[in-house]
Amino acid sequence: MNIDHKSQTPLHIQAEALLREMIQREEYQKGKLLPNEVDLSKQLNISRNTLRQAINKLVYEGLLIRKKGYGTKVAAKGISGRAKNWYSFSQEMQALGIQVQNFELHVSWQTAGNEVSSFFNLQPDQQVLTLERLRGKKDFPFVYFISYFNPELGISSDENFANPLYEILEKKYGVKASLSYEEISAIKATPFLCKKLNIPNDDPVLFRRRLVYDENKRPIEFNLGYYRGDSFVFSVESERK
Repeated sequence: MNIDHKSQTPLHIQAEALLREMIQREEYQKGKLLPNEVDLSKQLNISRNTLRQAINKLVYEGLLIRKKGYGTKVAAKGISGRAKNWYSFSQEMQALGIQVQNFELHVSWQTAGNEVSSFFNLQPDQQVLTLERLRGKKDFPFVYFISYFNPELGISSDENFANPLYEILEKKYGVKASLSYEEISAIKATPFLCKKLNIPNDDPVLFRRRLVYDENKRPIEFNLGYYRGDSFVFSVESERK
């Protein structure tokens, strides 16, 4: 736990790197409070403001929880998604080192509702291929997805949707998902979702509506995702120009 005051790397960046190493220790992973800011800043020989800047970064990322009058500790591990450089769910989980598991997978042809019909510019009551999946990590389903596909793609209901969805689209149908518009909100879970996600009645869930387009801005997927509120953190990275 040493800061190099002669380094060209800013002090708060060095402090941030040290904190990332520190919170991987077993005692902190099990809930031990981090040293208070006064003691830790003295140990690192940096100002409290510099240390606080590093801590704030980790709090923002959801790695630390800070409570006034109590202290700072490692946050319980959830799943994190980012808005910049969006990925498919499988890619998000792969980047986090999580093996994705399908607990349920249902494929059917359904009559498109108003939103889906409008997105794909379909005739009223037209049927669309619909994929419903209960997904998560080992022994822990935490998201229920419903995907509707543009009939123009010609996707067969006989596809092996256990494979990554966008790989199927690109390799077999020559369709590359390249643009996503998303809406995030918190909603009250329906009895159906409570049963699927194994949560108490009326618990909140994170609802994500994702509209996916190909390279030619053609709509290809209308996706609805319902995440357990205690298992997913959505962070947004913005750059001001």
